[in-house]
Amino acid sequence: MPAARAIAEVADCLITHPNVLNGAQLYWNLPNALYVEGYGLDQFAAGRWGLVPTRSHQIGLILDQAIERDLKLRHLQVADAARATLGLHILDYVETDQPLNVALRTAKSGATWGTIEHPDSLLRSAEKLIQAGATAIAVVARFPDDPGSEALQNYRHGQGVDLLSGAEAIISHLIVRAFRVPCAHAPALAPLPLDPDLSPRSAAEELGHTFLPCVLVGLSRAPRFTEFSNAQAIWADQMNALVIPASACGGSAILHLAETHTRIIAVEDNHTHLNVPPQALGIRATIVKSYLEAIGILICDRAGINPTALSSKITSLKVLDDQNWGSQVAGM
Repeated sequence: MPAARAIAEVADCLITHPNVLNGAQLYWNLPNALYVEGYGLDQFAAGRWGLVPTRSHQIGLILDQAIERDLKLRHLQVADAARATLGLHILDYVETDQPLNVALRTAKSGATWGTIEHPDSLLRSAEKLIQAGATAIAVVARFPDDPGSEALQNYRHGQGVDLLSGAEAIISHLIVRAFRVPCAHAPALAPLPLDPDLSPRSAAEELGHTFLPCVLVGLSRAPRFTEFSNAQAIWADQMNALVIPASACGGSAILHLAETHTRIIAVEDNHTHLNVPPQALGIRATIVKSYLEAIGILICDRAGINPTALSSKITSLKVLDDQNWGSQVAGM
């Protein structure tokens, strides 16, 4: 989120994934940021969908039938608080007609994924809300508790990966693909015991009983999707730059945008469990060490300045002969 806030200061429009802006109990309003779920990002990058900035949504709330009574009440209180304190438009909620039964999985690479036993129940709930007037969907599914796992302890101490994110992506992808409305997910989990060694990067997720507040705030102004020409819509061919982790270049959105004029900025300090650098895929990218350096590149682009001019080592111009021209063209 700090990186997103900084980039938003130098961008006309920041388009980013909910997980970048979600902070459980914490969130930050960025008027020029578009909160776009992963499947929607893929469709946008492929040029199939445009993004239409929206001032507010009627948010429909889906609660997994598997959520226990007290935990369910905590989430309903969050929704009521968002209505009363933040003024958000939230419809009455729907409970799935079957438990979703989410299961978590981890690939050999360390990346996470998951399964849902009853996706049909999820889709029926979403359809019911949309028919009632919902224009965005928030989902709260009961996720497995595993407080003693090594992976969870690593995550709480600022290492490893988010064990929930892979399964969360499945849930939101299903709804966005089926109904083309903004969607984001918040897991329902039992509270964890206090940990005096908790990482500051994980602390926001342990301040309360639910992850729902940031999801409701993000969805309240998420852009609408469109397949048609619209004077307000933003399309992929308007993208100037894409900032990504340097080891995670294999996603659909990145592969699509790599074929456009968009500058790819790959940040080495954002470590992941993947090993897909831009060089391995033939993606032309500007490799930087940190987000601070990435922001410097963005500022130079905005000012029309060649970033190499800020270095003390600038080579002199050389004669462009046929041989050099041919090699430059081949490398483009």
